Amino acid sequence: QVQLVESGGGLVQDGGSLRLSCAASEGTFSNNIMGWFRQAPGKEREFVAAIRSSVNIAYADSVKGRFTISRDIAKNTVYLQMNSLKPEDTAVYYCATATQYYSAYGLLPRSRYQYDYWGQGTQVTVSS
Repeated sequence: QVQLVESGGGLVQDGGSLRLSCAASEGTFSNNIMGWFRQAPGKEREFVAAIRSSVNIAYADSVKGRFTISRDIAKNTVYLQMNSLKPEDTAVYYCATATQYYSAYGLLPRSRYQYDYWGQGTQVTVSS
């Protein structure tokens, strides 16, 4: 059973930065795809970023150039560095892992249904 615990959310002003962390309990963390999603009130949960390795990363168009996903395998932790935050980035941010996903082309999953373990979420609020 994989357990994921997010931290680092909070209140920040428009243009500010935050770094989210997601600590995983699973010992096979280094082999798993890790992703970040977010869900704003009244909206669907949406893809933000995913990582398999430092050379296999994907971002949603809405965050490309502002957010950076990374992982520290020794610490079983994945990070989401968020810069130039905007009020529309306000949401609960979730960490997830896709343990069963496979792509012959090396693509990373962007659908929430392709991820099978989730954290509890951390609130990010960007004030204007």
